[in-house]
Amino acid sequence: MIGISRKQKLGLYIPLIILGIFSLLPFLIMVANSGKTDLEIATSLSLLPTGHLSENLATATSLAPLYRGVLNSLFVATFATVLNIYFSTMVAYGFSVYKFKHNKKLFLFVLLTMMIPGQLTFIGFYDMVKSMGLLNSYIPLILPGIASAGNVYFLKQYCDQIVAIDTIESARIDGANEMMIYHKCILPILTPAMSTMAIFTFIGNWNNYLVPLLILNDSNKYTLPVMLRYIAGMSSISSVSIANAQGAIYASALVSVIPVIIIFVIFSKRIVGGLNAGSVKG
Repeated sequence: MIGISRKQKLGLYIPLIILGIFSLLPFLIMVANSGKTDLEIATSLSLLPTGHLSENLATATSLAPLYRGVLNSLFVATFATVLNIYFSTMVAYGFSVYKFKHNKKLFLFVLLTMMIPGQLTFIGFYDMVKSMGLLNSYIPLILPGIASAGNVYFLKQYCDQIVAIDTIESARIDGANEMMIYHKCILPILTPAMSTMAIFTFIGNWNNYLVPLLILNDSNKYTLPVMLRYIAGMSSISSVSIANAQGAIYASALVSVIPVIIIFVIFSKRIVGGLNAGSVKG
């Protein structure tokens, strides 16, 4: 920070550090409680686990197929993210490059769909899925989000800044068709923005709870957020006979956040770079 004194830096950093500690506190409590017995959770405020993590995980897996839920969520989130980013990029590229009639009005309509709360569509969505015979299937969890209005908006702004019409015209002169131009010329230069949106889309699908709760009724097909709720329900029903039920819930929650943390740590620089890449025309 140029032109900022040491005292000013301290005045800025100290509140940020305090806020960071408070933000991490719930996560630290979850990590600590995942390795404690129920009695220790109820009586101790220590942020250090006491070595009961493996026991709590064993309890969780005895209540429900926890690791099957991890695989189910990984399957749904991965396929939903790949399809969403591919088709969202295609739509954004079309709005940015092809100046067809009512282009701006149609793009505005796409943006207006972002104003509709998803909860308002649940009843109609459930009836449609039921009439198509797709209940207890992963298809309704993957296909409806194939193009996200938010991703389309972000990627269109990126296309407006990055994509050069001269490049497209040159490819056409060389004999490339539109799909070849899109795959060979456009997708490579949109990779930073696509990577950024892919990270957020994956996390959103990984944490999705309401739609899988509506659609899925087989515990072996539950995604991880629904599986966690199922484990919590089973632990409360069986709390008399199962030891460390609360510790099992915390351990299950810890398992659910590990993949998200890994993805964020690996791609955190790409998130910042992707968000800033479109700010200057290249």
